[in-house]
Amino acid sequence: MKLKELAYLIGGKVSGSQEIEITGAAGITDAKHGDITFLAGKKHLGDILNTKASAVIAKEEIEGLSASILVSDNPYFTFARALEVFHVKPFKPIGISDKATVCTGASIGKDVSIYPNVYISSNAVIGLRVILYPGVFIGEGTSISDDSIIYPNATIRENVKIGRKVIVHAGAVIGADGFGYIFEKGTHYKIPQVGGVIIGDNVEIGANVTIDRATTGNTVIGSGTKIDNLVQIGHNVNIGKNCLMLGQAGISGSVEMGNGVILAGQVGVRDHVKIGNGVMVGSQSGIAGDIADNQIYSGSPAIPHKTWLRAQSIYSKLPEYIKRLHEIERKIDK
Repeated sequence: MKLKELAYLIGGKVSGSQEIEITGAAGITDAKHGDITFLAGKKHLGDILNTKASAVIAKEEIEGLSASILVSDNPYFTFARALEVFHVKPFKPIGISDKATVCTGASIGKDVSIYPNVYISSNAVIGLRVILYPGVFIGEGTSISDDSIIYPNATIRENVKIGRKVIVHAGAVIGADGFGYIFEKGTHYKIPQVGGVIIGDNVEIGANVTIDRATTGNTVIGSGTKIDNLVQIGHNVNIGKNCLMLGQAGISGSVEMGNGVILAGQVGVRDHVKIGNGVMVGSQSGIAGDIADNQIYSGSPAIPHKTWLRAQSIYSKLPEYIKRLHEIERKIDK
């Protein structure tokens, strides 16, 4: 489509030729003639001046750039919308495969796509336009609301409630038993895990994520939260809205997390910890105690980020400090 037509769909103001044909969207170095790309910051300004793209999404005009510019307040977001225009296929439901198993009492909404080898247990509720890819298991009494997508081989066990426009990637397990045992007479006695899981709207759950059911009550994931691959969330955890959890983070049981929390990769959180709204935690940190709202923590055990930076700068100098200390000791001995 012409650049002016694309601008109408995704937003932005055109600077340069509005009639140029745009046939795709790509990154700066991969873009070719006909593509639109984006510049989110000045770090890649040198690359953008050499791009082969026909148009660039940027916050402002770029001196020396021959390509047309689509001016946007948020170039990355506008580029994401361009990717949707060129690469997201229109929704076309396929119905229920005759190789899928739908048990008696299950309720299936209109315009669904249920692929072969899907198993839907009794009393499950599947909403409108839901897509269940091959190998998906839906447990008894579980509900999946409208426009959600469950990718291959995901397991959603009994008494799980999934909101609207949720994406669950391949291999995820939602509603497995929480890790609960009591030591009695030399053995670990299993505590029945009879609770459920509630997933809010617009949540995305990565590949091989595990979200345990509550012992009693519910494990809760707030609306808008995004969970990266290989994240473990324990029983009775309560996660707020619009949180981000990066790969291999681990959340122990009964953790309470506010809204807008960001946990970087491989962060570990001890059980029964409370994390406030807007908290950010650096990668490989270990959270052993409560954190108030809007704090930034790093390290293991985690401490305020600025303190951690000072400690790290000292840590790298320890060999030199030890050497100087030994010299002082020798002088004192003399």
